[in-house]
This record gives sequence, structure tokens and C-alpha cells, in this order.
Amino acid sequence: MSAPGFPVAEGEESVGPSGLLDVLRVASVVLDARGHIVLWSPQAEELFGYPAREALGQYAARIMVHEEHLDLVVKLFADVMLTGQSWAGAFPIRRKDGSTRLVEFRNMRLLDDHGDVYALGLCADRSTVRRLERDVALSTQVIAQSPVGLAVLDTDLRYVSVNPALERLNGVPAAEHIGRSVREVLPLLDVDAIESAMRQVLETGRPVVDHKTVGRTPADPEDERAWVISLYRLADATGTVLGLAGSVVDVTEQHRAGIEAEAARRRLALIADASARIGTTLELDRTARELADVAVPELADIAAVDLLEAVVEGRRSSLGPSESAVIRALAVEAHDAPEALRAADPPGQVARYGPDRLVTECVRTGRPVMVAEVEPADLPRIARSPESAELLARAGVHSYLAVPLIARGEVLGALDLKRTRNPVPFGEDDLLLARELAARAAVQIDNARWYQNARDTALTLQRSLLPSHPPVTGGLEVASRYQPAGATTEVGGDWFDVIPLDGGKTALVVGDVMGSGINAAATMGRLRTATNTLASLDLDPARLLEHLDRITEGLDHSIATCVYAVHDPELRQCRIANAGHLPPVRLRAGRPPELLELPTGAPLGVGGVAFSTTTVDLEPGDRLVLYTDGLVETRQHPLDERLDALLALLDGPDRPLEEVCDLLLRTLHQPDNSDDVALLIARVQKTS
Repeated sequence: MSAPGFPVAEGEESVGPSGLLDVLRVASVVLDARGHIVLWSPQAEELFGYPAREALGQYAARIMVHEEHLDLVVKLFADVMLTGQSWAGAFPIRRKDGSTRLVEFRNMRLLDDHGDVYALGLCADRSTVRRLERDVALSTQVIAQSPVGLAVLDTDLRYVSVNPALERLNGVPAAEHIGRSVREVLPLLDVDAIESAMRQVLETGRPVVDHKTVGRTPADPEDERAWVISLYRLADATGTVLGLAGSVVDVTEQHRAGIEAEAARRRLALIADASARIGTTLELDRTARELADVAVPELADIAAVDLLEAVVEGRRSSLGPSESAVIRALAVEAHDAPEALRAADPPGQVARYGPDRLVTECVRTGRPVMVAEVEPADLPRIARSPESAELLARAGVHSYLAVPLIARGEVLGALDLKRTRNPVPFGEDDLLLARELAARAAVQIDNARWYQNARDTALTLQRSLLPSHPPVTGGLEVASRYQPAGATTEVGGDWFDVIPLDGGKTALVVGDVMGSGINAAATMGRLRTATNTLASLDLDPARLLEHLDRITEGLDHSIATCVYAVHDPELRQCRIANAGHLPPVRLRAGRPPELLELPTGAPLGVGGVAFSTTTVDLEPGDRLVLYTDGLVETRQHPLDERLDALLALLDGPDRPLEEVCDLLLRTLHQPDNSDDVALLIARVQKTS
């Protein structure tokens, strides 16, 4: 609705009044040609202190002007009325209460439809006017010179004004902002989020402070930049919403520093994770898998751990410029990249990579090889074969990095990394991280490699020292097993023996040298040799153990446990002596399995302890089970509980001895057991 007497033009909308005049408190006074007051506004009442009933009809100069300026004002009034030229200036007024105030005046001549002349005076307190002028000047200068981008938008979210700083930030002249929306000026930003925040501020009046956005503008279309935007609703003194004011601060450097700091934090976290996860065992293949698992997907989408075959076999390797690299794949891991996984060499496979291949260059020079942007021509140098190169192309491999695995000055192999889903190419930070991971893992891999070689040597020695006995000897059917310890420890010194004696008798031996490794295996071999020699003398089992005890004392303070039994088929008896070992189990038809009650005795090597011989009956069909503690002992269960489990497994129908051996090892021996196992089972044959 328009104000009375002031119709609104067709097509225009009525708008609310501005609050600026209310701020100024502009007083309006109309004088006739004689200088008498004919109109007197409420603001004039407030400014001069005279109510309208006292002011109307009065000679204006008498009540509006201080006496000392009366002549000047009368002359100025006459000039305005005569010439029609407006006049503006400031001079003191005298208020009704006698006080003086400096007032800003604007005077102009008016002419009505009858030809009569009037004078219009507009006046405002000068201090109010000066304050407003200072505010406007300050705002204008601050906006113009501020390094912060500033903008005003109307209620339709279209630019009304922008300062020079925002022109520079956006790379768009001010004139090309005006009347356009943010979406039209800066389409590469997250406009939906920005406009949503703007509408929220318009509706609620609550400002949005430090809203972060990232994108590109015409000022820097190639690089992503970051800004912090704050939005405030604008309203006049009457509360009418005029639009929005926005400030924009470029925080690209802080944003990039934050990204770099987060990347550094993630790198440190990955290194810490690698330190905890890589090398949990001394198993070579598992250590390689742990490295590949750490690298994917944080560092790469595909990771392969490859070792030179010569290194795996315990030999040093040096490649000439024209030599191929013979490489064994130890582990491969992929994150949602089946094609690339198919292109990789399966773990355990040995492949030959030509001298032109990048992984060959890496292990030959001991330096990283990085192809940040992989082109089709690069794939044949990355893959082992044309078929693999085609698979890598289909997988979308776009970046490649290989870093050498170096430990104690020797190149062991390479950590091979590829990216498919991660769109960012490998960079210097990735290279540093990969080298750090490779350096840490290489030491663990080298430890596992040497341990495995030493373990294989000890195991070979151990197996070479164990007997190869016939399945039937001296009236006994015999089955045996040797199970090396888990991969986390070295081979131990467990052994068994089946020794034919004169008169159809048979000696059965199971022993365990304390310790592990080659030394334990060597001690076991010496004790086994001594036992065979002493057994040929047909000594009483207790006497034989006494001799072994003295021999063990001289073997570098070695300690061993042993059960020695001699079966006599004629007497249907078995004489047994025990040196600190777990008791054998006797199984008889129709009876539950039983642990033989034997004097335990002291381990061999303690010295000065007597042994005793116990005689037990062994009828045809009876079975005797001898074993080392690795079969039953665990850290989680009491020994009595484990021995009960052994007896429970042996209870039941008679089975083939080979089957019983497999059952006991499969059920009782833990995969991560830190001790090896020797198992010997004998069944008395029925005489014909």
C-alpha cells in the first residue's frame, strides 16, 4: 500500500521507509515570504524546544537563531528568497531553554501552485551529522582498503557491492558482480552450501562465522584454494531486512599447512602402526605380508613385497647392468583392484625380470624408482609380461613407486607400489614414507630370513639325526612322529629312538634336550649316539641313565630329560627308567589308559642323582605311548588338564598306530607352540 497522496508507479512494489532520516532527526520548517513559521515538524520541536503551538506564526529568526547571528541569517534568507539559490551552512541556535546548539542548515525556496513563495529549512544537530559522516567515511575507507574481501548482497542474494579485495580474491571486476548471484560469478565453489548458509542468516538473523569453503575461482583457476566466509544480516533502524554483508578471508596457506600437518600425522601413525605390526614373528612370508598389509590402502592400492631369490637362499646378490633379476614374490595385497592383483606374481612364485624392468633397476642400484604419471609406454617396464601389462592398463594403474629393501648394507629386494583408485599420483612425501616403511621392514625381513635359514639348517640336522626304524621290530609294531616347533622359535632337541637288542628285545627312547637351535640339535645327536652305544651293552635302564647323566654333565652344562624302556617279548615285560621326563601311557584292552607310576628322577646333566628301574607288564596287544612335553604343555592350561586330555584321546577302540600319531598331533599340539614334539607309540605283537 502506498502512502496517501503518493501513488506507486505501476510495476513497482511498495517498500518500507528508510531509517537514515530517523537517525539524523532532521527537523523541517516552512517559512512564508515574510519569514514567519507556517509549518513546524515534531523534529523541530525536539531540536529547538518550542512546541508547534508556540512556534507557528512566529518570526523564525527570533526563536531559531542566536541574536549575534540575526543580521546574517536575515540577509541569507533574503538572498534565497530573491535568487532561488539554496544555501547550506552551520551556525548556533538558541533553544527555548536558553542553551546553544550548533546546527547544520539547508535552505531552499519553494513555490506553490498559486505562485506564492515559501522557504523550506532542513536542520539537524551538527554533532549527529558529523558522527554519521565520520561513520560513513570510516566505513568507506575501511571497505576500500581492507585486505578482507567484503560484499553486500540483497535479499535475493545478488551482489549489491563488493570491495577491491574481493575483486582480487574472485578475479572478477566489481561491475561483473553487481546484480548477479554467487552461483553466476563463482560456479566452481560449493555454491549450494554457501547459499544455504545465506538463506539461513536472512531467515534467522543469526550470523554464520568462519564457514570454510574450498574451490577454484577465476583468480586462480588451476589451484584449489580455501576461504573462511562470515555472513551477517543487514537491517535498518526500523528492522527492515536490507540483505546480507559477507566477509571473505583467504586461508589457503593455513589450509595447505593443515593438510600437510594431517598428512604428516597420518604418516607418523602409519609408521607407528608398521612398527607394531611388522615383525611380530620371525616367519619370512608373514613378515612380508605384514608389510604389504600396512602399505594398503593408506599408501598404495596394490603392494607387493619381492625378494631376490639369491637372498632368500642365503647368498649375496649383485646385478650387472645387463643382468636380469630373479625375484621371488613373498606377498601381494590389493585394495579393490582385482585386475592388478591378477597381474602380480603370486606369493611363492619365482620370476625373472629383464634388465630394463623398473624393479630390476631398483634392486640393482639400491635406489627408489618413481613414475608419478604412468603412461601406456611405461607399463611394459613395470609388468613382467605383456599380459600383465594389459591387466595393469585395465586396472587403471596411473602411478608407480618401487623402493629397495636394504638391511645391513645389502639389497634384499623391493617394495613395489601402484595406485589405481587413489587419484593422487605418488609424490615426494609418499616416497619418504615408503622408504621409511621399507627401511623398518627390511631389518625385520632380514632377521626372518637369517632365522629361517638357521632354522632350516637346524631342522635338517635334527631330522638327519633322528632314526629311520622299521615298522615292526623285536615283537613290537612301532610308529613315530617328530614335529618341529612353531615358526616363532628355533628347532629344539627332542628325539626318539628304537634300538634292536640281543634276544629279541627292543629299547625305546624318548628325550628332550633343553634349549633350541643347532646347539640343542647337536647335543641331542651326541646323546642319541651315546644311548645307542650303551644300549648295546644290555645295561639295566637305571644304569644306562647314570652313564648318560655323566656324559651330559660334560656337554657344556647341557640338561636333558629322557625315558628309557627295554621290552622283553619272552617275559612280556618292559623295564623303564625315567630321568625327569613325563610318564609314558600304557593302553590295555578293556581298561582305561593309564599314566605309568614311575619315579620321576632328575634330568640328565644334574649329576649325583640315582635312577631306578620299574618293571611293568606288557601283554600282546598292549600299547606304550612315549612323548615329549611339547605335545601336552601349554601356557594357558594346567599340565594335569592336558594329561587328562591325552588320556581321553587315547581311550576308545584300537586304531592303527599311524592314525593315533596323527590324531594326537592334530588335536594336542598348538600351532604356535614354542616347543617341538617327539612321539613314539609301540604295540606288542601277538605271537603265532
